[in-house]
Amino acid sequence: MDKIKMITPIVEIDGDEMTRVVWQWIKDILIYPFVDLKSEYYDLSLVNREATSDQVTKDAAAAIDRLGVGVKCATITPNAQRMTEYSLTKMWKSPNGTIRAALDGTVFREPIMVDGISPLVSGWTSPIVIARHAYGDVYKDVEAVCPKGSKAELVITADGKESRVLICDYNKCGGVVLGMHNLDDSIRSFAKSCFNYALNKKLDLWFSSKDTISATYDHRFKDIFQEEFDTNYKSAFEEAGITYFYTLIDDAVARVMRSKGGFIWACKNYDGDVMSDMLATAFGSLAMMTSVLVSPTGKYEFEAAHGTVTRHYYRHLKGESTGTNPIATIFAWTGGLKKRGELDGTPDLVRYADLLEKATIQTVESGYMTGDLKSIFKKEGVEPHALTTTEFLQKIADALKQAL
Repeated sequence: MDKIKMITPIVEIDGDEMTRVVWQWIKDILIYPFVDLKSEYYDLSLVNREATSDQVTKDAAAAIDRLGVGVKCATITPNAQRMTEYSLTKMWKSPNGTIRAALDGTVFREPIMVDGISPLVSGWTSPIVIARHAYGDVYKDVEAVCPKGSKAELVITADGKESRVLICDYNKCGGVVLGMHNLDDSIRSFAKSCFNYALNKKLDLWFSSKDTISATYDHRFKDIFQEEFDTNYKSAFEEAGITYFYTLIDDAVARVMRSKGGFIWACKNYDGDVMSDMLATAFGSLAMMTSVLVSPTGKYEFEAAHGTVTRHYYRHLKGESTGTNPIATIFAWTGGLKKRGELDGTPDLVRYADLLEKATIQTVESGYMTGDLKSIFKKEGVEPHALTTTEFLQKIADALKQAL
């Protein structure tokens, strides 16, 4: 069989530990035999980020902006223990955060649903997509300890004039204070990405915050979303037969639990961080959650929603076989290749990506999977079998060959 041709390279961003190993296995077993892969490669391993003073991360982000589509392996965000382990000169920032900021992107996370792995919420029959604003709030906060007798104020200087608002007078006891911010341009980019993605997926869009309590900060988000919708997207939503509405975060949680799924839920930064993990667990596993970063100008970066699987990596280094679940990483590749094919007008590449996704799901549904899924898989008449990662990938490859 002739290999499928690509026109424009995809930005390939390699990562760390066990996911880096699985990344290569996926290419060797599921991609190279079928696709004449064109990629512009960037090594974002912690070792190479240290060697390049993290310039490689900035270069990778610029490449996605230039070529339009990237696919990324999981990477380490170092802490104090990693500083020592890797002899780092600096606690380098999260590569995901750097790339998100460079592209002004919004993160969309969606569970991969499989017959035999039922959501913990029985009413969820379709995926719920989380859209997470990826700038500001507590992730760019300023904090301080306030001793007894101190006073904390919010000071704003504009046109040489200063205004002050008392936050707290710590006259009875000490405490802490936190300051956070956001930007109109970032909120507007978030709104545009959400509306565009909803139109692309043909799904209803919800947006939630807490403007009844945060009557200025959160209300700014609500107003910008509504302004963008009314000005630029209302007619397109009506034509597509989908809806947009705003509700409070607590009401949204209640609605989500009662829903059947099948919509996009847009959240502020912290809400999206928490709720995406909750949904991933409720739908089955973080290893079954896709993640795509979308910029307001239509640039895409696909990745798995989970980490680098350190525990399995240490076992791998000892020569032991592991059953690391590769599904989210496979879907990162299929998402990237599918989008590349759509943008370049190469239907064979799109078809390959679609069939690889179907082959992956069908392999699990027929009873062959990694050990993490075996413990939650229940399908009448199907006995689940736990495989090593390479055994599982080979099973998928066999199903893909038949489909192609």
